[in-house]
Parts: sequence; structure tokens; C-alpha cells
Amino acid sequence: MRSIPIITDERELVGLSTSDDASVIKLNTDQAIIQSLDFFTPMIDDPYLFGQIAATNSLSDIYAMGGKPLSAMNIVGFPTCLEPEVLEEILQGGAEKVKEAGAILAGGHTIEDDEPKYGLSASGLVHPDQVLTNAGAKPGDRLVLTKPLGIGITITAMRGGLTSDTEDNSAIQEMVTLNKDAVEVMQDVGVNACTDVTGFGLLGHLWEMVSASEVKAELDFSNILLLPEVIEWAEMGLVPGGAYRNQDYISEHMHFSEEFNEAKKDILFDPQTSGGLLISVDAINAQKLVDKLQEKGVNAATIIGQIKAGSAKIKVKE
Repeated sequence: MRSIPIITDERELVGLSTSDDASVIKLNTDQAIIQSLDFFTPMIDDPYLFGQIAATNSLSDIYAMGGKPLSAMNIVGFPTCLEPEVLEEILQGGAEKVKEAGAILAGGHTIEDDEPKYGLSASGLVHPDQVLTNAGAKPGDRLVLTKPLGIGITITAMRGGLTSDTEDNSAIQEMVTLNKDAVEVMQDVGVNACTDVTGFGLLGHLWEMVSASEVKAELDFSNILLLPEVIEWAEMGLVPGGAYRNQDYISEHMHFSEEFNEAKKDILFDPQTSGGLLISVDAINAQKLVDKLQEKGVNAATIIGQIKAGSAKIKVKE
């Protein structure tokens, strides 16, 4: 990407410079359009649930920018060795999540591929003055996370047969939950920055936030909610390779307290699929935000750390 020339335009409110979740283009004084694209291969066997997860994950970028989904188009790679009914179930799962988001599913494109791939190209709307980015965190802010961590590790445990990959699994329930309610509360309370926690893990996406905002962050691991049995599975080594790649990428910017063990580090670097929102909010409004999120059913919302002045780095304590 670094070799591609960046073309600037005064209509572009959010572009490539801060590694944000989506692009935002100003249409007029009252509207800006948010655009994002995401797709991946299945992490579970159930095609319908996979479709739901992939669509929820794609729509999350619209919510992370403070917007409301407007429309979406399917992106599909599908092998000829699988029955067409499998693709129908994937698309049905995705369509139901787009409908739940209040958006229009306007078609899509399918190519033949060696393995299934599915996701959405999603668009949304937001008022230009209400765009949320990862670059607005301020010293004194509190950090709020809206979903528990450990999705990648739980998926690894599923593949190892240690837990089910059915819809009653708590990780799957989180992955198919839209961040819709969270963004409504954020816009009501008012926050300074937001990003969704996905493939780069909590620390990877927090690093993007502090880097873009030119601040530092401190996290309290004891305040971070985890999915069931995640610590035990991490101690067993059931950690996806992406967690180690995330750690290699940003480890020089991290500082862990002496008593912090490797399993807990793995959880913080664990790549999430359709994870929660990481929000930076004024300290005076932090508890109000958490209370309102929980009133809306975002039960995992909790304050996990704070923003401080200083050069970009992250400190984590037990």
C-alpha cells in the first residue's frame, strides 16, 4: 500500500492515513457516506451461522465510524465441489443480519474459488459532525470495551473439539451480535474515539488508536471480561497464529507488568472475529456510557483502562 500514491480530496473526511475502520466521504452539509469491505473463510462448519458472523463483522466497521448501515453487497468465493444449498444458507444468514441492521441488501458478486469466502461491501450514513474515528482519544479519557475477549482462542478450541461450534456457544453468540445498540448510545452520550476490535486483537487496535491520537494508554487486565475457559485454553497453547503475528508487529510498543504471564498476553493479542467496540470517552461520561450500554443490553460493556498524555505506547497491568 505504501507504494500506491495517495490522492487527496477535500470531500474525504477519513482516509488511509490513520488505518481507520472505513473511509468517510462528505456528500453535503448533513450527510457523509461510510464505505467498508470485509470477507473471510469459514471458522465454523455451520454455513448459516458463518453467513451471520461474516455479515455482522462487515457491518461493524460502519458502526465503529458512528454511522448507520444503508446498503450492502455480497462478496462470495465458492468452490464447485460444494452443494449450492451450502451457499444458499451462507447468503441467508448474511441477509438476515443486513435486514436486522436496517440496511438494504442490493446484490453482489460471486466467483469460483478453492474454498468458501463470504463477506460484504457495506455503506452507511453519518452526519459529518458525528463521524467517529480512531484518532480522537484524549488524555484523561477512559477506555470502554463492549464485548468479552477470547473469540480467536475459542475458535481454536472448537477446531480441537474442546467446545461446540453451535449457536449456543457464547463466542458465536457474541460474533452474531451487531454493534448497533452500542453506536446509538455512543452518539447519545458523546465519545472522542472508537474502533472495532477484530483481526489485530485488542492491543493491535488500541495501538492504532494511540498512534493516530498521539497519546499513550494504560490497561487493567483485571477489568477485561473474557469468554468462558479462555485462560485455560490459552495456557494449553490453543492460540491462533494471528495472535503471535500481532505480537511481533507491535511488541516494541508494549509494556507489561512483571507478574503478567504469557497466556494473558496471548489473550490481549488474540485476533477477534466480529468483536466489540473499543471506545475512548471523557472520564466524566465514562460510567454514564457504560450504564446506558448495559441498559440497551450491551452487558459486557466495561471500563478497561485510560488514556494519558505522552508518546504512543501501551502499558498493561495485572
